[in-house]
Amino acid sequence: MAITKTILDDKIEIVTEFKHLQIRQATIIKEDGTELTRTFHRRVLHCGDLDGSNNLVDTDILSESTEIKAIAAAVWTQSVKDAWKAKLISEKDT
Repeated sequence: MAITKTILDDKIEIVTEFKHLQIRQATIIKEDGTELTRTFHRRVLHCGDLDGSNNLVDTDILSESTEIKAIAAAVWTQSVKDAWKAKLISEKDT
């Protein structure tokens, strides 16, 4: 009787004009190859946060999968980062 646990990012979506990455992670438990349970966890990554001087600090994605890193590199362009920074600053001032 072999029980296995697999964790994988089974859905990655790019949402909003700021190219947030919405990631659904599945945890799958199997016994002898037969799936017993599947649960989900969701999280969202955005391109960065403001520091105390209103500089955009890039989100640390070093621990993310190669696939997520590649998607982030492709969609988090400088223009997306600039627009996200402007939005964060405008929300801070209100």
